[in-house]
Amino acid sequence: MLILFDNGTPAPLRRALRGHTVVEAMDRGWDRLVNGELLAAAEAAGFDVLVTTDKNMRYQQNMKNRRIAVVVLGNQQWPVLKHYVDRVVSAVESSVAGSFAEVDVPFAKPTQP
Repeated sequence: MLILFDNGTPAPLRRALRGHTVVEAMDRGWDRLVNGELLAAAEAAGFDVLVTTDKNMRYQQNMKNRRIAVVVLGNQQWPVLKHYVDRVVSAVESSVAGSFAEVDVPFAKPTQP
């Protein structure tokens, strides 16, 4: 899969997405595009999934007839998110064109038993 990381998506997450190609929006010069423009540019470039931290995207964008999937991170703080990487990987790998998934990530890291 060709995956686009929006601004704010922690770069270390890329290591968990082995077997996929990950590109950051900033690398393409897309860091200033707003949601609809970013989705259109990503689709035109052949991206399969956009990983973002923008929880409002669900309400701002109609995903019907989109060729790209969106995965939203519930928390972008890497010290917490790194404990829930399996959830992100699962959401990315199960995504299909036009789908929208929000990955539930608490705002505190899990406590050790």
